[in-house]
Amino acid sequence: MGIATFQQYQDGYYTFLFDDGVQLDFEEIHPKALYHYDLKNDDSYIGKSFKLSFIEVFDDADQAIYRIERLELL
Repeated sequence: MGIATFQQYQDGYYTFLFDDGVQLDFEEIHPKALYHYDLKNDDSYIGKSFKLSFIEVFDDADQAIYRIERLELL
């Protein structure tokens, strides 16, 4: 789990900035997490801190896709 600030949703990616300065773009979020937080449509979450856990999945072309598994507003 890490602490990150939600930056934006753009072009199918959810961008988060972690406390250590690393920025990650997530292509997927578990549906249960999106049920609680509509990051795609609700701009009020921009700049808010979340505790999140994620996994790295590789597609058929061996490209990494980052998927948020758990998301909790702090």
